[in-house]
Amino acid sequence: MNDEEFNQRFPADFIAEGLDQTRGWFYTLNILGTAVKDSNPFKNLVVNGLVLAKNGEKMSKSKKNYDDPMDVVGQFGADAVRLYLMNSPLVKAEPLKFQTEGVHKTIREVFLPWFNAYRFLVQNATRYEVVTGNKFNLDYSLLENSDNVMDKWMCSSINGLVKFVRNEMDNYRLYTVVPRLLGFLEQLTNWYVRLNRNRLKGDLGEEETITSLNVLYEAILKVSLLMAPFTPFLTEMLYQNLRNCLSEESELMEKSIHFVSMPKADDKFVDENIDAAMKHM
Repeated sequence: MNDEEFNQRFPADFIAEGLDQTRGWFYTLNILGTAVKDSNPFKNLVVNGLVLAKNGEKMSKSKKNYDDPMDVVGQFGADAVRLYLMNSPLVKAEPLKFQTEGVHKTIREVFLPWFNAYRFLVQNATRYEVVTGNKFNLDYSLLENSDNVMDKWMCSSINGLVKFVRNEMDNYRLYTVVPRLLGFLEQLTNWYVRLNRNRLKGDLGEEETITSLNVLYEAILKVSLLMAPFTPFLTEMLYQNLRNCLSEESELMEKSIHFVSMPKADDKFVDENIDAAMKHM
């Protein structure tokens, strides 16, 4: 690599390592960068804490004081392990006492409600197609024209979430992102789906059904795109079915969810008054 190529990449946008590398990696890089280039060698530093045994001791091969990681992955899946770690003190450079029960809790409290909301969408979109003979496709005009307060709140919430995640990721504040994503999933499953079941199931007429289904589809698709870096396997499975409702010209249409760019927020949907009202409720 010549000087021109090197200078295009220096300093690095970010580096990432464990807290135990404070002296061995972070400090040494600063020394070398200062000595060679008189510059900090990185713009941002992402530090993770240390994973400890559940009793707080350092994990030790000789003591075997931890569950076999592959057994945990085999039982609960890599996504559950990954999200459990990402939603822990580790992302704040603090230690975590790893407990397999925590991985199971992640499945129970996050993955199952999320998947059930997706399954409810698929069931009722299929029922809509059978009853009406029309194919269910994402129609943004229905989102824009809905006068239902819950629809407006959900559209505002998802666009506010997109704006928040993009800003926090751009600024490397990774520790704020996953809690906000999980909070949105809880709002989606515990509030929007529960309070709109009759609309989604077709009990209030075709117009109410197709509008609410579009809102639910938009929410599940966008939150899946935002969650893809953290739960790559589940989101890929969901996307491979959700993409069937997109037009070929859509910027969200790709062979894989991991080929889709991070979504952009649409400010016309953001309504702080409705957000505040729903929060108070």
